[in-house]
Amino acid sequence: MQNLDVSQTVNNWIPLANTLYVPHTEKEYENLVRLLDNLIDEVGEDESHPLASLMEIIGVLIEKYEDENVSELSFAE
Repeated sequence: MQNLDVSQTVNNWIPLANTLYVPHTEKEYENLVRLLDNLIDEVGEDESHPLASLMEIIGVLIEKYEDENVSELSFAE
C-alpha cells in the first residue's frame, strides 16, 4: 500500500478542490454534469485514458446526488 504524503496531497488537491467535490446544491450538481459531459467527449470509451478514473468518480458523485435528491418519475398506468 502506498504511503500518503499529506503535504503533497494538499498541494495537489488545492487546484482540484473547486472542480471535484460532493455536490450539495443543484448548481454544484449541474456543474458536475457539465464536467462529466466534457470528460465523456474527451475520454469516450477508452478505459486506459488518464482521465477515465476521474470520469468514473464524477459519475458516482452525480449518481449519489440523484439518488438522494431527484425523485423517480412515476408513470400512470
